[in-house]
Order: sequence, then C-alpha cells, then structure tokens
Amino acid sequence: MSEKKKLQYDVLILGGGPAGLSAAIYAARGAAKTAIIDISMFGGQPSNYLELENYPGFGKIGGYDMMEKFEEHAGMFDIDKYPMQEIEKIDLVSASKIIETKENIFESKTVIIATGAQAKKLGIKGEKEFTGRGVSYCAVCDGAFYKDKIIAVIGGGNAAVEEGCYLTKFAKKVYIIHRRDTLRADKIEQERAFKNEKVEFIFDTIPLEIQGTDSVENLVIKNVKTNEISNLKADGVFPYIGFSPNVDYINAQLQQNEAGFIITDETMQTSVQGVFAIGDVRTTPLRQVITAAADGAIAGCYAVKYLEAEEKASV
Repeated sequence: MSEKKKLQYDVLILGGGPAGLSAAIYAARGAAKTAIIDISMFGGQPSNYLELENYPGFGKIGGYDMMEKFEEHAGMFDIDKYPMQEIEKIDLVSASKIIETKENIFESKTVIIATGAQAKKLGIKGEKEFTGRGVSYCAVCDGAFYKDKIIAVIGGGNAAVEEGCYLTKFAKKVYIIHRRDTLRADKIEQERAFKNEKVEFIFDTIPLEIQGTDSVENLVIKNVKTNEISNLKADGVFPYIGFSPNVDYINAQLQQNEAGFIITDETMQTSVQGVFAIGDVRTTPLRQVITAAADGAIAGCYAVKYLEAEEKASV
C-alpha cells in the first residue's frame, strides 16, 4: 500500500459546486494557495438541472452548461482540483486543519465547506427498496425511462413543480402530490403547471407506502383532512420535499441548527475560526445558484482576510 501524499494549502475548499468554485476564484485572486476537493466530479447539484432561467445575464441556460462555465472561469486561476476524493477523516478544530482522503492528506490554514445538500427521503415503506426501480430523485437523470408511463411527484415547491412539468415530456400523466392545499412554488411555475394538460394536482395528501413487484406499481396515499386512504397507480415516484445538508463527516465539530445546517455569520465564518461554510450546507433563507455563488465570493474574500490577520499576528 503506497504512502499517502501530504499537501499543504492556504485555502482548502470542500465541494466543487457553484459555491465552492466561486470561493476558489476569489481566494485565488487574493493570492492564496487554493485547492478544491470533491467526493465526486465538479459541478454539484446544478449539473443535473435541465435549465436555469433566474441567473442574471444568462437568460435560459442548461445546468450542466452553466457549471462548465464556472469550471472554465476557475481554470483561469492557479487552483488545484481533486475530484473523486473519498474523505476518511477531518479535523477542523486544530490550528492547522486536516482533511484526509484515501489518496492524500490535506493540511490547510483555512477550510471552506461547500458540500451542499441532498434530497430528503420520504421515509416510507418501499422507498428504499424501489430506489432505482421506480423511485428517483433526479428527473433529468431518469425521466426518459418513463415514456408513456404514470409518475407521482411528491412536493409543492419549485423543484417539485418544475421537475413535474419536465417529466411530462416523457410521461403520459404526472400527478403532483402536496400535503397542503396551496403550493410553495413561484407563481410563474404554478401557472405553467396548471396550464399543462398532463399535470394533475392532488392536494392535502401524503404518501404512505410505495408498492410493486420488480418495480413501482402503486402508491398508497392519504388525505390529511378526511383521513381517506386510497391507491394511486404509478410507475414512478419522484420525491422533491426539500434537502438535508451533507455534513456527516463534521461530527459536531461546528455549530449546526436542528436540521443539521451549519450556522455562520455574515462573513460565512462558522463557530470555528478559519472555517467557513457556504451554499446549501449552511443556514440561509434562499438556496439558489446565485446565492451559493455569492456565499462563495464572501467566504473566499474573508478567508484571505483571515490569513492576512493571522500573518500579521505572528510577526
């Protein structure tokens, strides 16, 4: 077994999505030795989005195309990139931060956490068993498998409504099931869905169980006002009920809220000096590409300021 390579940086960024890439650009522009590591390829969640139309200056652009542009921009600067790194250990509380992966031991003066969030699970019977066999969390990835089939989308926010409409490109029918009687999605997204003949809304309803043999065949649902339980024929179930932060490795080293999101101040500083958190992984009132990129800009700048202050203090 080969010995792990030891690498030293001024700023180490965990996560290569819009927040992480933005932070890297700003840190590198501040002359800090900067690296990004990610457990997968760079791009983050937006790489799976069909399109975005609310990022100023782009109009409509594919999610993958946008993240390619982010990467190209980061490539203009001296930034080291380490994709596909499996994290084994992390020490954020020591003066010198240590991130150990299967291949390398990274030591850094500052760390910026930009690991994002993942889709929440429904937590109902059949969900785990049928994941990949009718249960999916990515319409762009799996929508084409449902040509002329029936799909149930769970949720009432932008993701549920947008992805539900996208799925009508393939499915003959899309049910959008929401536990309340009104949607949380933006009005423009609601209007598009209401006009779509293939979309039908089922309000005041929650899923109880996903059933089938080799793949999904039926969804058991319950009306929360009447308590009536019924069966909904469906070939696929796509939950879009929010996100939970990717923070499993932190092990209570940073202050987090009840949902696990990392608490920061206005400079993106966490409860530990020299450690910043940005994007979907932190407490924030809005989780969008534009706010993630803005978080990255702030953290990149203030990581450099932190390094400058530490250098002055040591003189």
